[in-house]
Parts: sequence; structure tokens; C-alpha cells
Amino acid sequence: MVELLKSELICDNLTVNQRGHLCLAGWDTVDLAKKYGTPLYLYDEGHIRARARLYQQAAKEAFGKNTRVLYASKAACFKALLEVMKEENMGIDVVSSGEIATAIAAGFPLERAYFHSNNKTDEDVRFAIENGIGAFVVDNAEELYAIEREAAKQGITQKVLLRLTPGIDPHTYAAVATGQVDSKFGSAIETGQAEEITRLAISPAFPHIHLAGFHCHVGSQVFEADVFLKAVDIMLAFIAHIQSECGYEIEELDLGGGYGVRYTEADPALSIAENIKEVGKCAKERARALGITLPTILLEPGRSMVADAGMTLYTVGTVKRITGYKNYVSVDGGMTDNPRYALYRSAYTLLPADNMKAEREMRASVVGRCCESGDILQENVPLPDSISRGNILACLTTGAYNYSMAMNYNRIPRPAVVFLTEKDTRLVVKRETLSDLLRLDT
Repeated sequence: MVELLKSELICDNLTVNQRGHLCLAGWDTVDLAKKYGTPLYLYDEGHIRARARLYQQAAKEAFGKNTRVLYASKAACFKALLEVMKEENMGIDVVSSGEIATAIAAGFPLERAYFHSNNKTDEDVRFAIENGIGAFVVDNAEELYAIEREAAKQGITQKVLLRLTPGIDPHTYAAVATGQVDSKFGSAIETGQAEEITRLAISPAFPHIHLAGFHCHVGSQVFEADVFLKAVDIMLAFIAHIQSECGYEIEELDLGGGYGVRYTEADPALSIAENIKEVGKCAKERARALGITLPTILLEPGRSMVADAGMTLYTVGTVKRITGYKNYVSVDGGMTDNPRYALYRSAYTLLPADNMKAEREMRASVVGRCCESGDILQENVPLPDSISRGNILACLTTGAYNYSMAMNYNRIPRPAVVFLTEKDTRLVVKRETLSDLLRLDT
């Protein structure tokens, strides 16, 4: 049983105490469930801070002191988290006016923010420029014109990067692959559209725009280093081409994010520092071979910053055994707080938080409370045969794309968020109430 426990504890901030309870960052999750209620999102704040420091140190060693690491806010965005990023001297990328507003509320300096999205509205553009956004990552020509109009109105020159697609298969889920030629994001290098939008951005038609660089992002949950090496090769070759053909020198190259994390024992453990070191070596060698100055490199980690800092706790409601067929264990959350299985069939590790030392004789589908057949957290989960109403289940590695994708399907309120440190636990996002659900109804 000890060996089984070791294999289940896929993140280095997980332990089991003498009571047989699962602990995150040293805190008994069963006690936390009693104190704060369930469903409940937990975040190990120390783990997030350590990851921010690891990324920044590794990036500086690989690319030089001017490199910047931007936290991809879409992975999880709320005030307390962006306050941590501010304190750790991180940059951020944002993808909506809502994320910008959250950054403002957190006191985050917006000059360190880069604004993504394939379809920014005129109001988004106005709001971002009005509040001093550091840069736009421009997806298309329509956006360039919108930024030029608003920058002219506000009497500024706006820094932008162009999002390009290098045409790389990232060996990941199709739903989270973004670097291929036919992606909805960016302008493809292969088709000539990347050069076309570059020439447009540096033309006299845009006196209020400064093209600082290029951006690419090949996809998410990537474990193979070759994906990032290919991106470096293609992007630097394109930069050299633009310098040669247009006489324009690029200052910044944003390589995006996408490093994978462990959701299950089958996922490999990835050394972020070693991977960044390898990318840095490749970038310097390639720039030298092309005869260009290596631009300032930007990285945009999201999932790998916060995913394994997080956990979701649930209380079991019903256990349904269909003799000769299958078993169901229903919890008080589900697709409303984690829709990723319903969307992508994403794998997760679920554990009996209050009974970690028990044998797991039972296999069950862990399902949610929604009136929806697809409301499933995970199939074929090994659980104690004694599991019953009131037991606590933990879903691991839920720090990314769980809170940020939570919804109110079936008019179910969203869970609370609690931060854990060595010294204390604190509520950073309140549990949504029934009154909150009705607040906007007229």
C-alpha cells in the first residue's frame, strides 16, 4: 500500500498524515473541507511563488537579464493571484477587459501586461489603452486599425506584437493546439500572411503603432522539448527575413507557454529549468547563425505556474452500484467547477482524501450533481468499497482552467477559493451565494 500511495502523490506538495488524510502544503484537506465547505478550490501559495522565481531565474540564465516572464492569466485570474504575481515581479498576459479590470483591482502595474485575444472589441481596445496597457498582441489587420484609431484619439504611440503561427504540430489535444497553420489565432508564416501583416504594421498608415516584436504559442500540455526548439528556429528565421527584406529590426520575441504538468501518474515529470536552458542555447546558436541580434525573449507560462498548486475538494452525496455494470459516486460539484473532462476528456487523479490508507477495491465513475449525462469528473476511479455519503474526495492538479472555466449551469453557485501558506489559510474568493446568482436578474 505504501508504494501505491507514493505513486498517487504526483505533486511534491502532497503528503498523507497519521490520520490517513491527504494534505496539501502540509494542511489537512479534511479539516479544510470542514472549515470552508465544499466544493472548494485550494491553492498552495508558496508553490506558486516558488514557480514564479524558478521561471524568472531560469529565463535570465538562458536568455539574459532583459528577458521577461508573463503569467498567462487565463489559467486562473482573481485578485489574490495577481497580487502574488505583482509581488514576485512577474509580467502578465491578459485576454479580456475583465482580466484587465482584475489586474487593476489587484494594483498590478499594467505596463507589465500584454493583451491577447483574437477578437478585441473597440471597447476592449479603448479600455486597455486608457488604462496604460503595456502592449497588445495583435491577431489580425482589423485589430491593427482599431488600435491605430484609438491610439490617435488618446495621443499615444502604442506598442504591439504580432501573433504569428509557425505551423507546428505540438503533439497535444487538438482543442488546445494553437500553432498550426489553420489555427484561429494569428497570421501564418507559411502562407505569406505573416509577412503581409508585418509590412502593414510598419507602414506609414500606422503612425501611432510601434511594432516591437512577434509572438507565437504552439499549444498547451506540451512535454516534448523539440516543439519549442522548432518554434525558435522558425521564428528567428522569420525575424532574419524581415530584417533583410524590410530593414526592420525586431526587439522582442514572445515564445508563449505550454509546458505540461502531471495530472496522472502516467504524465512525465518535466524539468522547466532544463527545458528553458535548452531553448536558450538553441536560440543563441540560431541567432548567431542567422547573423541577427537575439531579441528580448518573453515566456508566458500559465498552466505550469498554477496547475499543481491547486486541488479541488468535494463531498460525496450518493453511491450508486448497478450490479454487473458499473458504479457511480456523485459529488457536490462537477462540470460546473471543472468542465475539462466534458470538453476534452481530460485525465485527473481523484483520491479519497479522508481515507488514504484504505484499500481501493471499487472502480467508479465520479460524477457531478448537474442534470446532464456528461457531467463527469473522471471514469474508472479506484476508491474504497466503504465510500459513502459525507466522505471527502480530492481532485488533484486543478489550479489551472478550473476556477477560470467555472460556470453556473443548473444555477449552481461557484466554489470558494482558499490560499494556503506555511503559517495560515485564507479565503481569497468567497463562495458564490444564491443571492449572487439572482443579482443581475431584473
